[in-house]
Amino acid sequence: MEEAESPEELLLKQQRKEKKDLQAKIQSMKNAVPKNDKKRRKQLMEDIMKLEAELNQKHEDERKQLNGSLAGDKVEILANGVQALVLEGEEGQVTKQGPPRTSKAQKRRDKKAALEKEREIRIAEAEVENLTGLRHLEGQKLSWLLAEKHLQIREIPSDGHCLYRAVEDQLGSRGLSMNLEELRAQTAQYMRKHADEFLPFLTNPNTGDMYTAEEFEKYCSEVADTAAWGGQLELRALTQVLQIPIEVIQADSPAIMIGEELNTAPITLVYMRHAYGLGEHYNSVEPLKEVPVEDEG
Repeated sequence: MEEAESPEELLLKQQRKEKKDLQAKIQSMKNAVPKNDKKRRKQLMEDIMKLEAELNQKHEDERKQLNGSLAGDKVEILANGVQALVLEGEEGQVTKQGPPRTSKAQKRRDKKAALEKEREIRIAEAEVENLTGLRHLEGQKLSWLLAEKHLQIREIPSDGHCLYRAVEDQLGSRGLSMNLEELRAQTAQYMRKHADEFLPFLTNPNTGDMYTAEEFEKYCSEVADTAAWGGQLELRALTQVLQIPIEVIQADSPAIMIGEELNTAPITLVYMRHAYGLGEHYNSVEPLKEVPVEDEG
């Protein structure tokens, strides 16, 4: 027979639903404000933070009220329990037994509720931190910069291949087909053939000396055959392999154009310093989608 849910579990379930409903409301609010409307977007973020803070305070008050209520109930139950356990012995003597022990099932429920409460608090703190953190601010700036070009970010997985996956995605939007493995292999091949263009920028981190031929070959092998992260050197090689310039948009610096000497329209990537815990990341872009405006009333 399934155990009935405790008051703590019922409250947590209700609060999780309210948080989910709030997130849906926030998403709806975001959709209703154009990404290139800086003034309204700023007011939107303030409204969102206020709503989240109010809900967090409401949930905290509810938890305190529940804990106080349960404490009062326990006193009453214990008092009644002692009275009920005042028994008359065979010779008219009164014997007292202590309060009933908490069952193992109740202990498990209490532990589960405490862990869930701690988890909910950590999630709430992370959400508030994200609203004011570097990642959020960087994403907001990039959204504004891209909106001016009628573009938006197209998310690319953070797996070490992000540069090549972003380029692959951009090529696909032009009807060109070159997969991740081909891009890596041809980048490494170009770098090997033009070592004099790349060696001056590669130094041994321990000695500060320019890479030896063996070290450079190992570097190129990692470009071709591993999930080694790509940067400026690989971007330069890719522009020559593809014969297409690559524009890189970033939040805190002007956009850079690599391979601008090539006479063709560039592909566009987004460089993010704070996207993930591991650090730098590349995303692709796509045309800015029409923002749905919800009917009022």
